[in-house]
Amino acid sequence: MKDDDVVARIAANPKYMKLVSMRSTYSIFMTILIMAIYYGYILLIAFDKEFLARKLADGMVTSIGIPMGVGVILLTIIITNIYVRRANSEFDDLTAEIIHEAHQ
Repeated sequence: MKDDDVVARIAANPKYMKLVSMRSTYSIFMTILIMAIYYGYILLIAFDKEFLARKLADGMVTSIGIPMGVGVILLTIIITNIYVRRANSEFDDLTAEIIHEAHQ
């Protein structure tokens, strides 16, 4: 079977269109989510420094901005993990089905 035939069969497979749509939608959603978190924090730094400078409690040195910054980093790791898990399971499974069907 020629490579061009396989490519044509994959492109014509409705599961391929489903995969492309699902993956694109999911990627865009996750990108917007992480950008909102990251740029929200940056905007907070730019426009409300007083809030971020507040101490966590009386007598403490640590301000609110420190745990929020750590939270941004942790959320980035969590969101990346969620995406990778879905890509390695659902998306890869569907890709394998599409390739298998194309070679039949």
